[in-house]
Amino acid sequence: MLTETRHRLYTLEEYRQLEKTAEFRNEYRDGEIVPMTEGTINHNRITGNIYAFLKSALRGNNAEAFMNDLRLWIPRHRRGTYPDVMVISGQPVFSEGRQDEILNPILIVEVLSKSTEDFDRENKFRFYRSIPEFREYILVDQYEFLVEQYVKNESGQWLFQEYEGETPIVSFASVGVQMSMSDIYEAIVFETDRTE
Repeated sequence: MLTETRHRLYTLEEYRQLEKTAEFRNEYRDGEIVPMTEGTINHNRITGNIYAFLKSALRGNNAEAFMNDLRLWIPRHRRGTYPDVMVISGQPVFSEGRQDEILNPILIVEVLSKSTEDFDRENKFRFYRSIPEFREYILVDQYEFLVEQYVKNESGQWLFQEYEGETPIVSFASVGVQMSMSDIYEAIVFETDRTE
């Protein structure tokens, strides 16, 4: 006989309260609290490389980069998540009464992990596309020199570009800056085993 396991659903306020004291970050998925996977050293280095570059390159450009400890709220899909890197143009728009939850990134970067890459490519991208200001999505592989880029054009279509190898230059179209693949992957040692 199969028994049905019931998962407790949480209100948004319960989730926000739990996140204040949580030892590890969790995503909110329309009532479910989902623990985020732990990162690898390569994941951390790539995230840091991109964040440091964007933070410096965007200084004085009316845009600002943020790292993965700032929560993004996606109202249409009732999702709270922590992208690896986000860029906001102009001033951040916060959820009502919050200073730790933003609504308006134009650029999101996710460093792919084996356990999350399918979700990041499909569902998460669909959720992100519901954000009116969102114009660019960058997916970075941590196991090889590979960057996937989606850019929203003037007519609202998403265009795909792929960068492979050590020599290409990635053009962050939404903010008008370029970063070399060698800078993205600085200090990375690729492992042959993709398990985490």
